Amino acid sequence: MSISTQEPQPPETSRADEVDGVAPRALDAAPSPADRRRRRTFAVPVTPKLVVGLGIVVLTTLFALVGPLLVQDPSQVSDVGLAPPSADHLLGTTQTGQDVFAQLAYASRGSLTIGLVVGVIVVVLSGFFGVVGAYVGGFLDDSFSLLTNIMLVIPGLPLVIIISSYVPDKSVWLVAVVLAITSWAGSARVLRGYTLSVRSRDYVLAARVAGEPAYRVLMVEILPNLVPLLASQAMFAVIFAILGEAGLSFLGLGATGSFTWGTMLYYAQNGLALRLGAWWWFVPPGLMIALFGAALALINFSIDEVINPRLRNQTRQARKKWHLDRPARAARRSGGRRDTGTEAAA
Repeated sequence: MSISTQEPQPPETSRADEVDGVAPRALDAAPSPADRRRRRTFAVPVTPKLVVGLGIVVLTTLFALVGPLLVQDPSQVSDVGLAPPSADHLLGTTQTGQDVFAQLAYASRGSLTIGLVVGVIVVVLSGFFGVVGAYVGGFLDDSFSLLTNIMLVIPGLPLVIIISSYVPDKSVWLVAVVLAITSWAGSARVLRGYTLSVRSRDYVLAARVAGEPAYRVLMVEILPNLVPLLASQAMFAVIFAILGEAGLSFLGLGATGSFTWGTMLYYAQNGLALRLGAWWWFVPPGLMIALFGAALALINFSIDEVINPRLRNQTRQARKKWHLDRPARAARRSGGRRDTGTEAAA
C-alpha cells in the first residue's frame, strides 16, 4: 500500500471541485503509472513446492490430452477377465476385460474437464457478485451480498445430491455446472472483502477523479490487484470439483456414460475390487486424485506467499537466514572433512 504525504495545512476544496466525494489532492498522493505497473507485477517465487506442483499438473494434463489418442476404447470388453498388470495391459483389466490404463487416460480427461469448467465458472460468478458488487456499492452490493449469504447458508453437498438425483442423464458438463453453482459463494465473499479494501486506495481514487469510466477503473485499477487471489480461488474450486465429482460418482450420482476418476472408483466398488484384491483397479484413480489435489495445493501455497504478507515475510526471513548460514555450513562441512582425513591418516 502506498503512503501518501500530507502537508501541514492542506488547501481547502469546494464541493464543486470534488468528484464522487474524492478531493483533487488525491491526484497528488497517487503514485505514478510506472509505480502502478510495478505494484501490479506479482512475481511468484520459484520454490520447490511450486516446481513439484507445476510438474505434476503438467504431466497429468499431458496424459489427459495425449493418453486417449494412444490407447484402445476403454469400453471394449474382452475375454481376458480380471487380470493383473502385464505387458499387454499395463494396469491390468477389469472383470469384463476392459483395459484399466485406457480407462485411466479417458478418466483423466473427464476429471480435468470438470475441474477446469468449475474453476472458470466459479471465478466468473465470484468476480461478478463479489468484485462488481463491492465496487458499485449501494443497493446492488446489498442484493449481491444477500444472495451470496443465502448460497453460503445452504449446505452444498446435499444440494448437489438433490440436483443430481433429479437429472436422469448426467453428462460431464452438467455435473461441472452443478458443482460450480453450489461452490462460488465462498470465493465471492473473499473477493468482496478484498475489493472493499482496494477501492479506497489512492490510485483508484485518482482514477475516479480523473473521470475514468467505472468499467475501466474496475478492469485496469482493481482487477490486476486481485489476480493472485483469483488464482488461489480457482485452485480451490478445481480441487473441490474433482473431489466433489469423485464423491458423487462413488454414490452413483456422477456422470453417466463418461469416464472420470470418480466413475472408475464407482465401478471398482461395484465389481468388488477390494474384496477380490484387484488393487490395480482402484489404486490408480485414487492415486491420481491424491497427486493432482496435492499438486494444486502446493501451487496454492506458493500463491499464498504472494498475497499473504505474513507468509511472504516468513519466507523472506527464512531465505535470508539460509543465505547467512551458508558460510557456517560450509565451514562445518570442511571441518568434518579435515577431521575425517586426520583420523584416516592416524
